Amino acid sequence: MNSRLLASVGALLCVASFSAAADTLLVDRVKAERSMSAPRRGMTMSQVEHQYGTPSEKLSPAGGDAPLHPTINRWVYPSYIVYFEREHVINSVAQRATPNEIGPKGAVQQR
Repeated sequence: MNSRLLASVGALLCVASFSAAADTLLVDRVKAERSMSAPRRGMTMSQVEHQYGTPSEKLSPAGGDAPLHPTINRWVYPSYIVYFEREHVINSVAQRATPNEIGPKGAVQQR
Protein backbone atom coordinates (compact mmCIF):
# COMPACT_ATOMS: atom_id res chain seq x y z
CA MET A 1 0.00 0.00 0.00
CA ASN A 2 2.79 2.41 0.92
CA SER A 3 4.63 1.82 -2.36
CA ARG A 4 1.42 2.50 -4.33
CA LEU A 5 1.01 5.79 -2.49
CA LEU A 6 4.60 6.78 -3.22
CA ALA A 7 4.17 5.85 -6.89
CA SER A 8 1.00 7.95 -7.13
CA VAL A 9 2.65 10.95 -5.48
CA GLY A 10 5.65 10.59 -7.79
CA ALA A 11 3.42 10.48 -10.86
CA LEU A 12 1.53 13.58 -9.73
CA LEU A 13 4.78 15.47 -9.16
CA CYS A 14 5.96 14.45 -12.61
CA VAL A 15 2.76 15.71 -14.25
CA ALA A 16 2.84 18.95 -12.23
CA SER A 17 6.42 19.70 -13.22
CA PHE A 18 5.65 18.99 -16.92
CA SER A 19 2.62 21.28 -16.78
CA ALA A 20 4.67 24.08 -15.21
CA ALA A 21 7.32 23.74 -17.93
CA ALA A 22 4.66 23.96 -20.66
CA ASP A 23 3.15 27.07 -19.05
CA THR A 24 6.57 28.70 -18.91
CA LEU A 25 7.13 27.97 -22.59
CA LEU A 26 3.82 29.59 -23.52
CA VAL A 27 4.64 32.66 -21.44
CA ASP A 28 8.06 32.92 -23.11
CA ARG A 29 6.47 32.71 -26.57
CA VAL A 30 3.96 35.44 -25.74
CA LYS A 31 6.72 37.71 -24.39
CA ALA A 32 8.83 37.11 -27.49
CA GLU A 33 5.90 37.90 -29.80
CA ARG A 34 5.09 41.11 -27.93
CA SER A 35 8.67 42.34 -28.19
CA MET A 36 8.96 41.31 -31.85
CA SER A 37 9.84 44.10 -34.26
CA ALA A 38 7.09 43.71 -36.83
CA PRO A 39 4.75 46.00 -38.76
CA ARG A 40 2.05 47.56 -36.60
CA ARG A 41 -1.67 47.90 -37.29
CA GLY A 42 -2.53 50.79 -39.59
CA MET A 43 0.74 50.94 -41.54
CA THR A 44 0.37 51.03 -45.32
CA MET A 45 1.93 48.47 -47.68
CA SER A 46 4.46 51.02 -48.90
CA GLN A 47 5.44 51.95 -45.31
CA VAL A 48 5.93 48.27 -44.45
CA GLU A 49 8.04 47.61 -47.53
CA HIS A 50 10.11 50.75 -46.93
CA GLN A 51 10.73 50.01 -43.24
CA TYR A 52 10.98 46.18 -43.26
CA GLY A 53 12.15 45.48 -46.80
CA THR A 54 10.73 43.30 -49.51
CA PRO A 55 8.93 40.23 -48.15
CA SER A 56 10.27 36.80 -49.02
CA GLU A 57 6.85 35.97 -50.48
CA LYS A 58 3.63 37.79 -51.31
CA LEU A 59 0.79 35.29 -51.14
CA SER A 60 -2.25 35.46 -53.42
CA PRO A 61 -4.94 37.90 -52.25
CA ALA A 62 -8.09 36.45 -50.73
CA GLY A 63 -11.60 37.88 -50.57
CA GLY A 64 -12.57 41.07 -52.35
CA ASP A 65 -15.60 39.43 -53.93
CA ALA A 66 -18.09 41.65 -52.06
CA PRO A 67 -18.09 44.92 -50.12
CA LEU A 68 -18.35 42.97 -46.87
CA HIS A 69 -15.38 40.79 -47.89
CA PRO A 70 -12.45 43.17 -48.44
CA THR A 71 -9.27 41.97 -50.12
CA ILE A 72 -6.83 40.41 -47.64
CA ASN A 73 -3.16 40.28 -48.62
CA ARG A 74 -0.48 38.28 -46.79
CA TRP A 75 3.22 39.03 -46.92
CA VAL A 76 5.65 36.47 -45.55
CA TYR A 77 8.83 37.59 -43.76
CA PRO A 78 11.33 35.18 -42.13
CA SER A 79 9.89 35.44 -38.61
CA TYR A 80 6.32 36.70 -39.14
CA ILE A 81 3.44 37.07 -41.58
CA VAL A 82 1.80 40.45 -42.16
CA TYR A 83 -1.94 40.58 -42.93
CA PHE A 84 -3.34 43.56 -44.84
CA GLU A 85 -6.95 44.59 -45.35
CA ARG A 86 -6.82 46.39 -48.66
CA GLU A 87 -3.67 48.55 -48.18
CA HIS A 88 -3.38 48.65 -44.37
CA VAL A 89 -1.88 46.26 -41.82
CA ILE A 90 -4.47 44.56 -39.66
CA ASN A 91 -2.10 42.14 -37.89
CA SER A 92 1.43 40.71 -37.80
CA VAL A 93 1.73 37.14 -36.55
CA ALA A 94 4.91 35.36 -35.47
CA GLN A 95 5.69 32.18 -37.39
CA ARG A 96 5.94 29.35 -34.87
CA ALA A 97 5.82 26.29 -37.07
CA THR A 98 8.93 24.16 -37.46
CA PRO A 99 9.45 21.41 -40.03
CA ASN A 100 8.52 18.77 -37.40
CA GLU A 101 5.42 20.54 -36.15
CA ILE A 102 1.93 19.76 -37.44
CA GLY A 103 0.27 23.13 -37.60
CA PRO A 104 -0.70 26.09 -39.73
CA LYS A 105 2.21 25.87 -42.23
CA GLY A 106 0.82 23.52 -44.87
CA ALA A 107 0.28 20.67 -42.44
CA VAL A 108 0.04 17.20 -43.90
CA GLN A 109 -2.17 14.85 -41.93
CA GLN A 110 -0.45 11.66 -40.88
CA ARG A 111 -2.33 8.40 -41.20
